[in-house]
Amino acid sequence: MSRTRRIREAVHDYLASQGHANTNEIYEHINQRFRWGATMSQLGNVLARDKRFAKSGFDNNRFNDGGRCRVCIWSLSQTMMSAEV
Repeated sequence: MSRTRRIREAVHDYLASQGHANTNEIYEHINQRFRWGATMSQLGNVLARDKRFAKSGFDNNRFNDGGRCRVCIWSLSQTMMSAEV
């Protein structure tokens, strides 16, 4: 877990301030904040495996060429939110 500690803490701080965000928004924030950001695979693993983060839904996007993209929406898990209070 120490290799991604910086990313995990940044995602936690971002979700604490925003409330919820989709994967692309988190990815953009991480890569703008740090000189060496994260790949989408790293970020996906951090979000899926850390118990502090919970998937709270999906966002379906449509493109002009008829394509679709389904993106996960993430928030802090309820157990973490109650522990912080």
